[in-house]
Amino acid sequence: MKRTNYAGLIDENYLEQTVTLQGWVQKRRDLGGLIFVDLRDREGLVQLAFSNEFNEAALQVAENMRTEYVVEVVGTVKSRGEGAVNNNLRSGKIEVQVTDAKILSESKTTPFYIEDDINVSDELRLKYRYLDLRRPEMQRNLRIRSKITAATHEFLDENGFIDIETPYLAKSTPEGARDYLVPSRVYPGSFYALPQSPQLFKQLLMGAGFDRYYQVARAFRDEDLRGDRQPEFTQLDVEMSFMNQDEIMALVGEWVAAIMKKTVDYDLDADNIPVIEYADAMRRFGTDKPDMRFGMELQDLSSLMANSEFGVFANAVAAGGEVKAMVVPGGADHYSRKDIDKMAQYVTRFGAKGLAWLKVSEDGITGPVTKFLKAKEQELLQATGANAGDLLLFAADNASVVAATLDALRRRTAQELDLIDQSKWAFAWVINWPLFDYQPEENRWIAAHHPFTMPNEEDLPLLETTDGAHQAHAQSYDLVLNGYELGSGSIRIHQMAVQEKMLSALGFTKEAAHEAFGFLLEGMEYGFPPMGGIALGLDRLAMLLAGQNNIREVIAFPKNSKATEPMTQAPTPVAEAQVVGDLKLTAPVYADVTAPNMAEE
Repeated sequence: MKRTNYAGLIDENYLEQTVTLQGWVQKRRDLGGLIFVDLRDREGLVQLAFSNEFNEAALQVAENMRTEYVVEVVGTVKSRGEGAVNNNLRSGKIEVQVTDAKILSESKTTPFYIEDDINVSDELRLKYRYLDLRRPEMQRNLRIRSKITAATHEFLDENGFIDIETPYLAKSTPEGARDYLVPSRVYPGSFYALPQSPQLFKQLLMGAGFDRYYQVARAFRDEDLRGDRQPEFTQLDVEMSFMNQDEIMALVGEWVAAIMKKTVDYDLDADNIPVIEYADAMRRFGTDKPDMRFGMELQDLSSLMANSEFGVFANAVAAGGEVKAMVVPGGADHYSRKDIDKMAQYVTRFGAKGLAWLKVSEDGITGPVTKFLKAKEQELLQATGANAGDLLLFAADNASVVAATLDALRRRTAQELDLIDQSKWAFAWVINWPLFDYQPEENRWIAAHHPFTMPNEEDLPLLETTDGAHQAHAQSYDLVLNGYELGSGSIRIHQMAVQEKMLSALGFTKEAAHEAFGFLLEGMEYGFPPMGGIALGLDRLAMLLAGQNNIREVIAFPKNSKATEPMTQAPTPVAEAQVVGDLKLTAPVYADVTAPNMAEE
């Protein structure tokens, strides 16, 4: 029988009509001679009523229905009786009095209830992901994701972009993270790499004359996981020729506004997204992806504390570091000494050696370092703007440690004190990034974005020397939303001479550069246009718009924190012949063998 509509969409408009519905049994209530069943599908619930009064055979079928059985029913839509209305449901004013019913499929007892706010482990949810995805919350999350891609296709198609697929099996190139490798059966000992991004291909497409490209692109990076990172993820990837940075940012703003309107019905003023210099973001917030839904900006006290009696502060400034503070509104009463000691332990992960603090009251400042700072009390309060009832948190070290420490404390305390307006969408552009970023643990310079980012025009002469190159800034732009990097983009290098200088500054010899990127460099010799683009993280955007804090909640079949997939148990060993490339192999071999460790190879 043909379904009339989704169960969750049946309402008063269907009164006295005969409907055919299909779905899952959410709940069954047997009142003796009268059985109520809540029928669920992707749109919600509707109440079914079974009785001898309506149909005796249908009632007998209902007696055998259990939770998560798949059923099909035919019945008449009637108004619910007085006192039986459920205003929380679209279908809450009606019920379907069933005249015909059949069980399409039975179900075992599920390992958890199919409802929101279940108290079960993530591992169990991932093991039975096909059940977890039945829950209304997960259905909403994936529909939000679908709306984002639908809005993307619609907007970019209307603006002349061409959807072009790029390869999944490609050459391994040094782009930052570890590649996932795929052994070649035809060429034993050789490997494809899964793409970390379509970056090189989309630049080549610009060189091919496709001046506006886009793709909902899968990407793969073998790196440590966290709440907003997975081994495989999806980028909303765009590239365009003959446009400068301001023009690209304006168009991307319109695109994101279209997504916000279609997905969450929010009117984003794309022309007035705040634009912040990278250096200002680091100075004010300690991060290049500031959450601007609340204040609590960092205050630089280095000059004030250079001759402080507190040796930790004075020594940090003398060593070329800095002293910064953050005001936590109302924090004096909220945080006990024990609470602050826990904070001090927390910030050690960011390199901090301790946490100095003061509480402000009507009588002045109090805390462990008061005796060292009492002489500067008025200057300190004036510099920070702290008032009675506030908590002052300090960091004193090199700039990177201070930034990471106070950024983490700013986010943590704002969350704990409920200072964040959860209904606000705080977008910002962060521009004028350093071209290079020094990695002390690796003792080398890396590209702050990627090796194909164009320096600012005035900084091009700096590429002539290695030391000079590391002072250069990039024509790059990141879009930030609520403290997350939503997208990263830049103007690309389109001339081989500039690209070779960039790679040289990264430590590539000319030979090594051509070995890794020869196909791109050669292409530049055939007339590449000026170009630029951006990639928005689909998973991260969907996570934010769905009100979640982990991208697993908006991915149908994600990996867990150990990069494994509990449902299929991937990754698993495979037959050795699949790895070494047996040319006689014509079908998969499922033998009880342990494959070589690909990560070590």
